[in-house]
Amino acid sequence: MQVSEMEMLITLSEELNMRRAAERLFVSQPALSQRLVAIERRWATKLFIRSSRGLSITPQGEKVIGLAKEMNRKELELKSELTAEEGAVYGTLRIAVASIMGQYWLPRVLKRFVERYPHVRVQLVTGWSSEMMRHMLEEHFHIGIIRGNPDWKGVKERLFSDPLYLVDSELTSLEQLRKTERPFIQFKSDSTYYQEILEWWQDRFSSPPARTLVVDQIETCKQMALHGIGFAILPESTIHEASEVMQIPLKTSSGKILKRDTWILSTESMLELKQVQAFWDIVKEEGGSQSDGIRN
Repeated sequence: MQVSEMEMLITLSEELNMRRAAERLFVSQPALSQRLVAIERRWATKLFIRSSRGLSITPQGEKVIGLAKEMNRKELELKSELTAEEGAVYGTLRIAVASIMGQYWLPRVLKRFVERYPHVRVQLVTGWSSEMMRHMLEEHFHIGIIRGNPDWKGVKERLFSDPLYLVDSELTSLEQLRKTERPFIQFKSDSTYYQEILEWWQDRFSSPPARTLVVDQIETCKQMALHGIGFAILPESTIHEASEVMQIPLKTSSGKILKRDTWILSTESMLELKQVQAFWDIVKEEGGSQSDGIRN
């Protein structure tokens, strides 16, 4: 199977690593390198700079890759429109999902979708909500699943509100946080999540946690809390099965429960594609949106 020039350039620009790009494209690394050399020769310019750290895109490469992305987007949309006219659900569905939702919520929904619509090709990217929002604003994806309160001009529905909990094997109340020496285990996330936690802490307490541990993944944070290493603040959606530890809802000084919303985003034009509307409908069937669509 031949890998198209567009797909190859786009994958290289996303990975910026020959080995990882070759794995995604199911070709050998030497073959991919040869293809890239041939393309650069045809364009008579360097598209990427190679180094021991990976690839860097040249200014000329940015222009060529931009053209490749635009051509690829138009090709996929044309294929989707043509197959939609036949009455069946085909085409490609591109979803950008916040990491937490990709780990704890999406698998159940996606399993139902692919079972019902096996001819749809799903392209998925996960990461911080801020990164996924950038993908949506750049119109790289059909649907976004975003945490927080995204500023979005298209179709936007709240899926659910996720209460935040203090999770610990020893602490039994929020007031004990004032004096505890137990470390606060944090996971790396986007700035809006950190800001919400910081504002909550400053609202309740006059001094920062005595000790902190920072880990790279929410699951690592959760497991460390479950094993009694310290306390963590985690969304309810991640701790349904963590009955062996205390789960105390976070409340402000006025008694309001702290929550983090999850939204599904798209546009009117994207929802005209059958595969996009089909996924949107399945999300609703799974008990998704808690409000009517906001169409700005």
